[in-house]
Amino acid sequence: MELMRGVRHQLNDLIGGLDDIDVAPMSLGLSHSLSRYKLKFSPDKVDTMVVQAIGLLDELDKELNTYAMRVREWYGWHFPEMTKVIVDNVQYAKTVIHMGDRSTAAEHDFSVVLDEDVEEDLKSAAMISMGTEISEDDLNNIKQLAEQVVSLCEYRTQLYDYLKSRMTAIAPNLTVLVGELVGARLISHAGSLINLAKHPASTVQILGAEKALFRALKTKHETPKYGLIYHASLIGQTAPKFKGKISRVLAAKCALSIRVDALGESSEATIGIDSRSKVEARLRQLEGSVLVTASGVARGKESLSKHNKYRSTDVPSLLTAPKAYNPEADVKHQEKAEHDSDKPSLKKAKKEKKMKKEK
Repeated sequence: MELMRGVRHQLNDLIGGLDDIDVAPMSLGLSHSLSRYKLKFSPDKVDTMVVQAIGLLDELDKELNTYAMRVREWYGWHFPEMTKVIVDNVQYAKTVIHMGDRSTAAEHDFSVVLDEDVEEDLKSAAMISMGTEISEDDLNNIKQLAEQVVSLCEYRTQLYDYLKSRMTAIAPNLTVLVGELVGARLISHAGSLINLAKHPASTVQILGAEKALFRALKTKHETPKYGLIYHASLIGQTAPKFKGKISRVLAAKCALSIRVDALGESSEATIGIDSRSKVEARLRQLEGSVLVTASGVARGKESLSKHNKYRSTDVPSLLTAPKAYNPEADVKHQEKAEHDSDKPSLKKAKKEKKMKKEK
């Protein structure tokens, strides 16, 4: 050990032609490579980029919605009927840029932006519009805002593709289970992929619902069954009464997949695919049990096969022969008693007796 330390210390003198300027970058690169190997660190698995990307994506969605609503409200003074004809915000903004004044709607071709039936409805609505006239300066400002909406939408699509590629590289198993957006939000909420891997399945299940959890504990009510994981596609396709069970199963599989993504060396999503198939099988099992119970073939239901031994033939018939009619079993009304005719005289006698007592 001492010998190797001495050789390493006198390496510059033993090897000729090496200057300190050349040796310093080489030793720095070697130390970085050795440290990465010890920590199993890969530059492709930097989850900071995912945290920043999902935060920017959420902010873009809010800004895009705000700008789109402002365009609709602003241009609605000039062409209010267009709001009901075109529902999509991006198509609305592109139509505003392409058309400008509503009086020129019949002169433009909107086939690039709109469908044929929507285009016909738009042109017919422009002819009978009740909107006010606006100046050219106002129209230019509305067009500039519409261009901002279109550019933000294009950048949002580009950012989503980037986030999808980064999530596939960083957490492939988690991405297969819950999708890119939900997986990125889980990582962002925990701070990093390593921090998320330290959480148990019960914490992953309610991650994002901390306020509801502590409020339920404080008021002694039922705790929430899911948090951010609720937006996963597997939870969305589940019946409402099974969402809690499936979210618990999915959280357990997510916890396993997250640990494989954070600490494993493989970049393939084999565990995620296998876990997803198991969750889907559990979902089919729950839905199948409901169908069996509803059909009346569940355990404990009475079967008609045990009554077949009482049948004489295979022809459908009553289990027992009908009995003969018994007229004596009929209930007869009793005839009125003879003393019923004396009821008025009895009432009169009682009335006279009562009057005597009052006197």
